Amino acid sequence: MAGNVIELTDADFDNVVRGSEEPVLVDFFAPWCGPCRMMSPVIEEIADEYSGKAKVCKVNTDEARDSAIEFSVTSIPPIVLFKGGQVHQKWTGLTDKGKISTAIDELLAS
Repeated sequence: MAGNVIELTDADFDNVVRGSEEPVLVDFFAPWCGPCRMMSPVIEEIADEYSGKAKVCKVNTDEARDSAIEFSVTSIPPIVLFKGGQVHQKWTGLTDKGKISTAIDELLAS
């Protein structure tokens, strides 16, 4: 993974996401998914911009099936924002960077 993006597996998902004091953005993706590849640079930009303030993670749904099932990933890419280990907001498909940034900013301000 590039820069500040954390790649998660089923084994470390709970520790990283549910154990975090800061907001966590999780991009559920598959390497073969066109829209996922289109979102990847956006996710990397967000990871760089929020470094030290929020965690930005990617979960390969082909490899981390338990996490994908737990969060009802039926179409990709869903992008899920967590706060305090709970789902705060979820987007599916290509998502505007501004919408994601606004949601993270709101959590950081609360």
